[in-house]
Amino acid sequence: MPAPTEAREIFDGVLATAEQYAEFLADAGVQRGLIGPREIDRLWERHLINCAVLSEAVPKDAQVVDIGSGAGLPGLVLAIIRPDLHITLLEPLLRRTKFLDECVEMLGLKNVEVRRARAEEVAGEFSVDVVTARAVAPLDRLAGWALPLLRPGGELLALKGERAAGELADAGPVLKRFGVRKAELLQVGQGKVDPPTTIVRVVAERAAPRKSRGSKRRKGFR
Repeated sequence: MPAPTEAREIFDGVLATAEQYAEFLADAGVQRGLIGPREIDRLWERHLINCAVLSEAVPKDAQVVDIGSGAGLPGLVLAIIRPDLHITLLEPLLRRTKFLDECVEMLGLKNVEVRRARAEEVAGEFSVDVVTARAVAPLDRLAGWALPLLRPGGELLALKGERAAGELADAGPVLKRFGVRKAELLQVGQGKVDPPTTIVRVVAERAAPRKSRGSKRRKGFR
């Protein structure tokens, strides 16, 4: 899976690692049903680069939990491009965690931990700087899973598509209940990807209530 020109610029010194991951995604990832065969031709543009530019919004040396990591998007990509981050890949399905473990070992990533669990099962165990997610759930549900994992002032960074503004509006009641400091749409990767990647950024005002078991601003919620 040779990298396109824009990927060479974005991944720069870690390009060889990114290419190795791309090859594994296109082979084992497809065979095991983690990524569709039709995605191979657009693996770099739609997936790897799209996730890599998310790093623009992640603070230096942050502790990150990636919810529903699946094939490692965006968590593994962030780990490759940002070795300063410590990332926990949170994934409930065994076949996916096995795939992620293989990726971490193959790529020699020292800043990644794979954890088999759902976000709601580990609420109370984590108090991190950033929670990331891509194609996991609508924002109103995702916020309920992510905010309990954040420290006060921590951020949920959710990769979203063209419905991002609608999801942000729909999530208003949930975000108010959690007392978030700020929620807004951002665009990252400007000048690197076309169109820029849209993310929803939610900043926790305070530690979210724990459930019992059993960079261009466009608009925002305050």
